[in-house]
Parts: sequence; C-alpha cells; structure tokens
Amino acid sequence: MAHSVAAVQPAAAQAAPEQTLSMNLGPQHPACHGTLRFKIELDGETIRACDPEIGFLHTGFEKLGEYRSYNQFVVVTDRANYLSPLNNNIGYAIACEELFQVEVPPRGQYVRMAMAELSRIADHIVCVGLQAMDLGAFSVMLWAFIEREKMYDVFEAVTGARLTTSWTRVGGIFRDVPEDFPDLVRAVTSKLPPVLAETEYMLSKNKIFKDRTVGIGTLTKEQALSFGVTGPVLRACGVPYDVRRARPYLAYDKVDFEIPIRTEGDVYSRFLVRQEEMRQSLKIIEQCLANLPSGPVCSVDHKVALPPKDLVYHDMESLIHHFKIVMPGHGIAPPEGEVYSCTEVPNGELGFYLVSDGTGLPYRVRIRPPSFYNHQTFSAQVKGRMLSDAVAILSSMNTIAGELDR
Repeated sequence: MAHSVAAVQPAAAQAAPEQTLSMNLGPQHPACHGTLRFKIELDGETIRACDPEIGFLHTGFEKLGEYRSYNQFVVVTDRANYLSPLNNNIGYAIACEELFQVEVPPRGQYVRMAMAELSRIADHIVCVGLQAMDLGAFSVMLWAFIEREKMYDVFEAVTGARLTTSWTRVGGIFRDVPEDFPDLVRAVTSKLPPVLAETEYMLSKNKIFKDRTVGIGTLTKEQALSFGVTGPVLRACGVPYDVRRARPYLAYDKVDFEIPIRTEGDVYSRFLVRQEEMRQSLKIIEQCLANLPSGPVCSVDHKVALPPKDLVYHDMESLIHHFKIVMPGHGIAPPEGEVYSCTEVPNGELGFYLVSDGTGLPYRVRIRPPSFYNHQTFSAQVKGRMLSDAVAILSSMNTIAGELDR
C-alpha cells in the first residue's frame, strides 16, 4: 500500500504543461502601418517570444540606386521615409557632395538646415500624435496633423510638393526659396510652442497615458548601444549622441542648441525627448532665419550643378554644361572612390555608403536607415510584457516601413 501511495503522489504534484499560442501581430493591425508583421508566442496575454519581420515592401531601394544617376536617386530617398523626406533628400545630397568634393554655398546650407529642422518637427509631432492615438488619445492626433499641414504649406511653397519633395540636387537645391520664406516659416513656428505645451500637458497629466508608457519597453544604455540604436530612442536611454554634434554638417557648428536626454529608457521618456527636440529645432530655425546669407543656393561648379537659366540662354559654355548634365549617357561623374556620410534625421543616424567607379552611375549604394537598427530591439522590449504593451512600444519607436526595405 505504501508503495502505491508513493507512486501516486508525484503524478498529482506534476504541473500542467505550459501552453502558448502562436499568432500574428500585423500587418493588418492599425499600429503596424499595413506592412509590419510580428510572429509572437502568447502565454495568456503575456508575450513569451517575438520574431519581427522587416515588412512587405521589397522595393529594393539600394539596388535601384545602382541603376540611376546621382540626381535621379533623390526621388527614391523620398520613399525611404515619407514622414521626413526632406531630411533624406539632404542626407543623400551631402553624401554625394562629399564623394564629388563639392561645396554648397552658405545660403544653400542655411536654407537646407532650416528646412531639415522644420521637417524634423513635422515628423516628431505626427509621431507624438500617433503615439497618443494608438493609446486612445484621439484629440492629440488631430492637433498634430493640423500643425503638420501648416508645415506642408511651407514645403509646397519651397519645393513645389507636399509629401515627396525631391528637393535637393548634388551641389545644392533645385531652386532658391521664395522671397517671403522667413515670414512663411515664422508664421508656422511662432504658433508651435503653445501647441507643444498643451500636448505635453494633455498627455503628461493623463493617468491612462502614463500607466501605458512609464516603465514600459525599457532599454538600458548598454542594450541600446549594443543594438546600434540611434535617435530619440538612444537619447532616452541617457546617451547624448547626435550626429549634428558628433559629426557637424551644413552649419550646425554655428548654431546654438541642446541635445535632450533622459535616463529612463522607456516609452514615456521617448515622448519627452521628442517634445524637447521640437523646441530645440525651433531655436535652430530662428537662428537660420536671422542669419540667412544672400547669394547662390547651388555650387558654382557648373560641371556638377546646373548653371542658372539666364546663363544657359546666353553663354555657350553654360549651355554645354547644361546638356552634359541632363543628357542620358553623360550626367555628372565623381572620381573613383567611396564615402560613408551620415546625418541626424528624426529617427536617428541616416547613413549613405556610396562607391564610385568613375561613371555617371554609382557602383554600389548602401543605406543605413535608423529604423532598421531600432526595429531589432522590439523583441527585447516586448518579451515578458502584456500584448497591449506591444502597441505602446511600437508607437514609441516611430518605425517607418520604408526604412526597413531590403
């Protein structure tokens, strides 16, 4: 009898085997932008494992660059991040100019810088609005889109387009800004500080928003650095890395601004970092407008940059330069060599690695988009968290599917 009792007791004490449910989060989920997909393992509503995919675009941006001239690829950079295409235009043009060893005149640099910061605000404010919307605060999203539309009016006046701007050219920009450019910009930026303050008040005093964001999706400084994270996600972990300071370009070494950082590394700290970065961008824009130089906006090297139209119509050498730049089979050709150039876009470090074989087409084009590196941290952030936390974490990353394209 004793033997039979001993045999029964271990069987009764055995725990039920753990059961998990495999399911997809996205791409149909509204927070996944129609292209992102995560394969997750759920134990109840707790995420035990997550395998993120890089999306379903598969447009091959890098390979497209190897079959287009240097200026033709500008239109592709618009599509890589459609929330801040101006920053991508400018980052790519700077990489080309380093390869061509061409310098942009001071006015072109200051105009580029002002537009880059305005585009940074447009990206951040929509990110904050959509982050709030994903967690149920719909009004903030409407406020964000109203302000972005005002900025789009400026983009349209300067570039002729609202979304896919295709604004830069190797050596400068395709045309000068309107005469009333400072007034156009100030009409928008002067009204932004109270909007930012009200947005921050609405969310930082909202118990539901803070419960969903404080202490959620935490990354340590060591984790962020090991993953190669950049941008607001890295600065929210306490690392003051910003390409505008670490590797100054344009005229960023001539303007005064601060690098906002937090140390918590969670969803809420990313929101606060973006809020402060928008205020710093307003400071940079005002300094650009106050010190806007006169003169040309494109390089005076007309073997690389198109000469002005009045010269083309009256000067034979300028006409020849014009035709050689725009005619198929000619174009602009840098010397043989390679370059890696990076700029600070709203999501972090955007890098372009270009290899030239001396012809009018790049031999190799490789892109280092910030979302591609930031996105890989999603698994570490959601593991052990509730399913509902995944939406809060994803919205704080501001992952743009076009940047994940491979």
